[in-house]
Amino acid sequence: MGIQVELIWIPAFAGMTKTRLEVIISGVKTNYVTIGEGKPFLILHGWGSNTERWAEVAEQISKNNFKVIIPDLPGFGKSDTLAVAWNTNNYIKWLEEFVKELGLVEFYLMGHSFGGALAVKLAIKYPQQVEKLFLISAASVRKRTSKKSAFKNLSTITKAFSFLPGYTFFRKAFYKFIIKKSDYPYVDGTVKETYINVVQEDLSQFTGFINVPTVIIWGDKDKSTPVEDAHFMNEKIKSSKLVIIEGAGHALNRECPEVLAEKVLENV
Repeated sequence: MGIQVELIWIPAFAGMTKTRLEVIISGVKTNYVTIGEGKPFLILHGWGSNTERWAEVAEQISKNNFKVIIPDLPGFGKSDTLAVAWNTNNYIKWLEEFVKELGLVEFYLMGHSFGGALAVKLAIKYPQQVEKLFLISAASVRKRTSKKSAFKNLSTITKAFSFLPGYTFFRKAFYKFIIKKSDYPYVDGTVKETYINVVQEDLSQFTGFINVPTVIIWGDKDKSTPVEDAHFMNEKIKSSKLVIIEGAGHALNRECPEVLAEKVLENV
């Protein structure tokens, strides 16, 4: 595989000791950034995000003797796009190879939103390697409801009108104002297929299998992953602690990066 190292200047990481690297994992050219020195601290970003959006959080964590590692997940950031649609198991296989390539034997693991779902599966599969798990607004509870089923059926019906002028505009408006908080209308091709694969997997039944120390951090105003999900996971994960950030929404890394980093460091 081999790692290509490039010392770079990233505006979002200004003032920090950082290195951008590239490595081929599962046939995908993977971009990742490391900041600081010390114990490995792996951050998995959410859907549609990238390394730079975690710059402020990473900076604060790295100051406490951590080597923060943030990869651009395949299909996002500066990593390769996906040639075929993936599901969460494909991402887990990629993560397994990524961790092995970097020689991470024991590490702290943090996942946000979609990255949180991946962190859940990785921690369950390799509890001996995860020293502590941080779940930030993790999108791992996707229970089916009659409302979701109705919207899914309505979405299928609207596809029949895809030949009409203005269909794309109508579709985006439908998801924005009716379903709300969905990334579906803004993705295409293999990314869209991957998105469908990802959101169809509900990990709530496996949550209780997490047996590593876990810190669950959530915003009480989160409209994408409701705070009820946080309480559910806190109840199911025996060795877990729940931290609620008042007034915060879903994108904690962008809304209140310093507060998020502070809550993480208080619980390492």
